[in-house]
Amino acid sequence: MFGPDVTFLGVPRCDLAEPDSYAGADVVVVGAPFDGGTSHRPGARFGPQAIRSTDYLPHDGSRPHLALRVDPLRELRVLDAGDVEMPPGDIERSLDALRSAVSAVTRAGALPVVLGGDHSIALPDVQGVAEHVGWGRVSVVHFDAHADTGDVQFGSLYGHGQPMRRLVESGAARGDRFLQVGLRGYWPGPETLAWMAERGFRSYEMSEVVARGLDACLTEAFAIATDECDGVFLSVDVDVVDPGMAPGTGTPEPGGLTSRQLLDAVRRCALELPLVGLDVVELAPAYDSAEVTAFLANRVVLEALSGICARRRAPSAVRRP
Repeated sequence: MFGPDVTFLGVPRCDLAEPDSYAGADVVVVGAPFDGGTSHRPGARFGPQAIRSTDYLPHDGSRPHLALRVDPLRELRVLDAGDVEMPPGDIERSLDALRSAVSAVTRAGALPVVLGGDHSIALPDVQGVAEHVGWGRVSVVHFDAHADTGDVQFGSLYGHGQPMRRLVESGAARGDRFLQVGLRGYWPGPETLAWMAERGFRSYEMSEVVARGLDACLTEAFAIATDECDGVFLSVDVDVVDPGMAPGTGTPEPGGLTSRQLLDAVRRCALELPLVGLDVVELAPAYDSAEVTAFLANRVVLEALSGICARRRAPSAVRRP
């Protein structure tokens, strides 16, 4: 919608209006160019284009992973469906359109990789997957500086600070199977935190990540995520990374993960968890510096796909490099 019509690193194109074009796909990339849910700096509508195209290597549909010795863009059938039409100013219509797109991909047996867009898109992303995996049978592992569990924003139930509350209220995801990593800063307040506690959210704030170590926190989170659920949705907000390493986002919060930590964590999620969907959100290229955040978001997708590929190649022999 907001840039040249290119696919993710040159993978083949498909059309969600033509199911035969993505029959047999392992992964379908879907663009969600929407930032109508932002509360501060807009611009994430340009995120999908940047994630697809930011790279110094040829857009040849191949990316061999050095550590895992897989080429996910070649070994998996990865297709790109382009952008969902998400008109600015009409959040409910936009979210409904995205939910239909994600549902179609999941119904076809493919894993949806959604390129955002602000974090309001997590609501239709998880709901679209849950329609087929099972309502309440999808756990969520959520990397973010913010909990995104607010109630009403500017008089609306929908926005990038509220999708996780709406997911739990809808029943698509369970609060006690909601794992949040990297939270910090000065929001939300006591009332929202109490709501989260009542529903069993497990939030690994940066203070705990620093004290215990990221690996220990992830090991505990994975045990919860895979208990009584049939699949895990991975939602990555780039602002989980310290803005010194990822400035291109609308709500930067100092003191986050390093880019290396995030990439290692995403790879581990893909290697060890039964992922059923992924979104990467809140990349706002206008605030980026030398495309460093766009490169990071691109690599988050590649780390996830590489981990999925390695897990499918030899599930009984998966190990962390």
